[in-house]
Amino acid sequence: MSQSKKEKWWKEGLRFQCQGSGKCCTSHGEFGFVYLTPDDQKNMANFLGMTRAAFTRKHCQKTQGVLHLKEDSQNPDCQFLKGKSCSVYEARPTQCRTWPFWPEVMNAKSWAKDVAEFCPGVGKGPLISAETIEKTLAEQVLAEKQILNEVKS
Repeated sequence: MSQSKKEKWWKEGLRFQCQGSGKCCTSHGEFGFVYLTPDDQKNMANFLGMTRAAFTRKHCQKTQGVLHLKEDSQNPDCQFLKGKSCSVYEARPTQCRTWPFWPEVMNAKSWAKDVAEFCPGVGKGPLISAETIEKTLAEQVLAEKQILNEVKS
């Protein structure tokens, strides 16, 4: 039975509030890439006062045809992480805005193992409603589709 046809384990909502640990801003190999939609590129470029082309040249690279923020092999932190704060927070990519409500971790086992053990914000702060979680998941799914469409074109 698909997740959409059965009751969601988060139907009562989940508590989450970013604790500013910066843990989610540190690369874990290819799973740590911050992938960018065209809107993410545009928003970040505008925020930094650059053209989209200049932003892409300076801050992005492609891996297997997929655009993502450049990484420094000597430093696993996101290039925009300053201390434990995001220096482009207001224009951060969709992938960053939707964390931790990503489709691949929204099952009880992954949430407990991959998210709650890693992210100190799980279980803290306000209750995030199931409706808000669903909207955030949909936003992330749409971003992933846009990213894959960019690869195909």
